[in-house]
Amino acid sequence: MTATASFCSQSALVSIIGAGNVGSTLGQRLVEKNLADVVLLDVQPGRPKGLALDLMEARGVERHDRTILGTDDYTQTQNSDLIVIAAGIARKPGMSRDDLLKINAGIVVDVVKQAIAHSPEAIVLVVTNPLDVMTYLAWEAAKIPSHRILGMAGVLDAARFGTFIALELNVSIVDVNAMVLGGHGDLMVPLPRYSTVSGIPITELMSEATIERLVERTRNGGAEIVSLMQAGSAYFAPASSACAMVESILYDRARILPAAVYLNGEYGLSDLFIGVPACLGRGGVNQVLELELLDREQQALQASANAIRQSIADAKALLG
Repeated sequence: MTATASFCSQSALVSIIGAGNVGSTLGQRLVEKNLADVVLLDVQPGRPKGLALDLMEARGVERHDRTILGTDDYTQTQNSDLIVIAAGIARKPGMSRDDLLKINAGIVVDVVKQAIAHSPEAIVLVVTNPLDVMTYLAWEAAKIPSHRILGMAGVLDAARFGTFIALELNVSIVDVNAMVLGGHGDLMVPLPRYSTVSGIPITELMSEATIERLVERTRNGGAEIVSLMQAGSAYFAPASSACAMVESILYDRARILPAAVYLNGEYGLSDLFIGVPACLGRGGVNQVLELELLDREQQALQASANAIRQSIADAKALLG
């Protein structure tokens, strides 16, 4: 039996802090895919307990043996293998991700301190927006090595870009691989040269105008859903994206996925979390991959990094 198989035969535990739409849907994904046992924690004790009971009762139909516990007590999260930070308010119509800064910064710092106190060896995955800033603040608050904390953004942005590519070309999404760098926001950097259909770059399959239209739709993917829903924001695709990252980490898949990870000189950037392709495995971020960028792509990534740095400074000022 391999080391990976041995680990997977045990009951991996994932604690999800925040039982909103993203957190609860992620919990459902994890147990119904039989990936891990789940603790769903929220400050409103009735909500996680009710959701957990509902999902446990669904086992009779879904036929898995994973457990999901709802609670408002951090001691129930003890010895988690992975902690997902999904606490905070969702974006509302007309609200940018940066509008969330003041409220969510305080929430994330508080919850990550409490969660890591009970699971000091856990990997931490941040989902709360504005994503790149929250990941940095969570890292400083948790005081853990940078390879053990990362943010979910690139997987979601690449999934959106890939979906739009597949719809435009009328091809199976199975054959599409998209790549998006940068912050999770208006300054993200989709990379058409590294986005392919069965290995063929989309730059050979579409006009520049078409590609630019899909790039802009990707950048505004979250805002488009918020506008349509009026009350609420995306959660199915974010939960699926986080689930893919959790699976790669817990099962040591060593998948190459775009994620908000800490850079220490890669891409000419240091001391920030930003979306780049990384190898995710049991240790968290096993490796950061550096793509060869054109000057305009590097400049766009630098602009995204500058915006993240400014937001980090703003958040620290707000937190005092």
